[in-house]
Amino acid sequence: MKDIQRHHTNARISKIVCHGGLVYLCGQTAKGSPSATGDIATQTMEVLSRIDTLLAEVGSDRTRLLTVTIYLRNIADFAGMNAVWEAWLAGQQAGAPARTTVEAALATESLRVEMTVVAVAG
Repeated sequence: MKDIQRHHTNARISKIVCHGGLVYLCGQTAKGSPSATGDIATQTMEVLSRIDTLLAEVGSDRTRLLTVTIYLRNIADFAGMNAVWEAWLAGQQAGAPARTTVEAALATESLRVEMTVVAVAG
């Protein structure tokens, strides 16, 4: 499986997996940062920043997103998350990814948003 590249791997997960010209990111949250107890806007900004960082590490970026799945602890946070999302994609609407947003119980009570990403490699 040498054509599969894994980055930031531990016993359970890899944060980044590259294969067949695609980049897969594991679920990104604000966990471990000061933002982890913040409101939906603060946590969404942190998650998007982490996505930018991980994509850049493998030569990709937000303009190459194919699909994003967004998990919200409370669907009532949809508008707040969406406002940050739209600002992050500003000027790129023609290249916006396919997106799904669902309500889900997240792993830690303070977390309000988690995102998984598939993008084209750089």
